[in-house]
Amino acid sequence: MKILQLTNKLPFPPKDGGALATLNMTEGFLHYRHEVTMLAMNTSKHFYDPGQIKSEIKESINLIAIPVNTDVSLFAALKNLLISSIPYNIERFKTKNYEQALVKLLTKNKYDIIQLEGLSLVSYIPAIRKFSESNLILRAHNVEHQLWDSISSGSKPGIKKLYFKILSGRLQRFESECLNKIDALIPITEKDKTVFLKMGCKKPLFVAPAGITPEESPDTTNNNIIFPSLFFIGALDWIPNRDGLLWFIENVWPDIVTKHPVIKFFIAGRNAPGYFCKMLRKQGIIFKGEVKNADNFTKDKAIMVVPLFSGSGIRVKILKSMSQGKVVISTPMGTEGIGAKHGKHIFHARSPEEFKKIIDDIIGNKSLFEKIGKSARKFVYENFNNLAITKDLLSFYNSLQA
Repeated sequence: MKILQLTNKLPFPPKDGGALATLNMTEGFLHYRHEVTMLAMNTSKHFYDPGQIKSEIKESINLIAIPVNTDVSLFAALKNLLISSIPYNIERFKTKNYEQALVKLLTKNKYDIIQLEGLSLVSYIPAIRKFSESNLILRAHNVEHQLWDSISSGSKPGIKKLYFKILSGRLQRFESECLNKIDALIPITEKDKTVFLKMGCKKPLFVAPAGITPEESPDTTNNNIIFPSLFFIGALDWIPNRDGLLWFIENVWPDIVTKHPVIKFFIAGRNAPGYFCKMLRKQGIIFKGEVKNADNFTKDKAIMVVPLFSGSGIRVKILKSMSQGKVVISTPMGTEGIGAKHGKHIFHARSPEEFKKIIDDIIGNKSLFEKIGKSARKFVYENFNNLAITKDLLSFYNSLQA
């Protein structure tokens, strides 16, 4: 098949979960010898020189990167709220340059599948329908309106909380309207699928979770692990990551470092605001900022903490860490859609006390750390093998062609 992937950012290098999820599926398409074109927005926020990309995947696909500016503007957000029916989170990704490049591709090529990587690409549906008869697929990385509703719920009373609530409502209406303008919907979790069905989706649905390629996730438990150590990795310009990490630092970390003075907490993440960086200057915390290679950052660390209280979809970096034999301690929301069992593959914690007790238990019992790490690695390989997931998805795509 000829497959066109549309993305709202250049997923090279794969530094975040969305980029990993996109590229892993691309890798699966290539493994099964399908022809892939990727039309990517090269945003000013995540700009990367395509000529500097060193990747076998990049060399195997037709990659077209279009420079666009999707920066958030307070004036534009206010204007959108007053006069536009399209949510600002969608409108700011609608650009003339990208649409022209898309139309050019559609007029010169015939594709079997056009896959939109996320809701922010649906504003291009009219252009796609005008110039193509291809099967149009929306891969829903999240249920967007639920994500922003949970962000609103976790925000302090004020203008920002009100804006997020309004945005959530607008996104819900927009999402519902879009669900039946496509030919098929690919949620990442069964829970998301249930939500989309309740929202009125009548199109074919197929759950395809983000997968992990075993060969690219070596077991790191035999390396020189810093034990005990905690680590966090995630974009710090993303509100749920920032709020969750701050909650952990304020409510969990002080007691941990007091009880275990030698322990270190390693943090990696891009675009941390200046005020936030100052809040990370605490005993035992080592802030690395943005790291070039996530695997190099995590390979000698022991325990991943995921204090996430909003969002949907699958946290690819949790799967990545589990596949490397790390022990993950997460809020239940952080592991939604993964299906790992508490105390067997992963640990769930809902409160500061639960986080502290689990961390203490692991620090005091290294054999428990090793046991859970091995179990986590086995679980991911049995349930989230990228090639197996992509093979099933391609069978679904073939059924659409019939």
